[in-house]
Amino acid sequence: MPTKCALVHEWLTPKATGGSELVVREILNHIDADLYALIDFESSHSESYLYQRKIGTTFLQHFPFARNGVQKYLPLLPLAIEQLDLRAYDVILSSSHAVAKGVITTSEQLHICYCHSPMRYAWELTFDYLQQSKLGSGLPGWMTRYILHRLRQWDVLSANRVDYFIANSKHTAGRIWRCYRREATVIYPPVNIESFPFLPQKEDFYLTVSRLVSYKQVSLIIRAFNKLQLPLVVIGTGSEMRKIRSVAQSNIQILGWQPDDVVKKYMANAKGFVYAAREDFGIALVEAQACGTPVIAYGAGGALETVRDLREHGEQGTGIFFKEQTEEALVDAIKKFEVYQGKCNPEYARVHAAQFSPEMFAQRYLDFLNKCIQKRPSPD
Repeated sequence: MPTKCALVHEWLTPKATGGSELVVREILNHIDADLYALIDFESSHSESYLYQRKIGTTFLQHFPFARNGVQKYLPLLPLAIEQLDLRAYDVILSSSHAVAKGVITTSEQLHICYCHSPMRYAWELTFDYLQQSKLGSGLPGWMTRYILHRLRQWDVLSANRVDYFIANSKHTAGRIWRCYRREATVIYPPVNIESFPFLPQKEDFYLTVSRLVSYKQVSLIIRAFNKLQLPLVVIGTGSEMRKIRSVAQSNIQILGWQPDDVVKKYMANAKGFVYAAREDFGIALVEAQACGTPVIAYGAGGALETVRDLREHGEQGTGIFFKEQTEEALVDAIKKFEVYQGKCNPEYARVHAAQFSPEMFAQRYLDFLNKCIQKRPSPD
């Protein structure tokens, strides 16, 4: 392993607790790397694994309200990430879902990017972003469109600064090819399987755990369960909380944000975990299976790689897919699940989830890193 290694991530805050942060944490468990990010408010958080760690940041660290997210400074993100001076390092590792891959490197350095997704708001979610933003219409709308246009140009240009891409799923690898015309090796992200309790006996309720934002399609789940009148528990918070509370009927409990131990308890006891978003990977789906809980999921994106449909795989199945993001399709899938659930084998779901463990991630990531280093030409 080279003597000097840097790891670059987008942002580090107590609110950022998704799959990309799990990847950063696991990489640091095995590689002695200096850490960099656009902003860091995590190392001052006493309960964090990064507490009091020295982390390099950019000028955005000092901007007003940066602690609550730098997305509000979207046009400045490419400029900011390019200000990180990483010339002292042999290997640059980036964990990127926006701009981290855009750091400037030299011809003597090796840059390996673990890509969670090409920049969503510049590509697949462009029109959702415009529709929901206050700056999406009129003259400000045209300015926003121009900014997103320039972001796409920069995003493709900066992809050429990466020597090797890793994708978190085959679905993401396909998106990397479509956006950048670059090949990517698939290494699934780490899911802490052992921290989720396995319970073969389930209670009579369904569960969804998600950020309550439009593309997560939680309102679709609410409408389907309103029609079915089956018990549903919703855990999560976000901009659609008020809307969801206003339409949910008495069979639906909306718990808002909950600590990890509460989430795990509900996930282990639920008869089924419902998820309606198209995800690049979908860690929550694997976490549910780790609990022995079957999944009802939209059959697209990363779900196709992490869930096995009961109708195809019988006792080795771990859930059921629905093919369209519509109320009717989800209602039909839940009705079918009610019929098929007796065929679910909780033990198999746990075994299936184990292939996404931190140990498997570490082995694959370190093997890939070493191969890339061996391929690297000598400086002489």
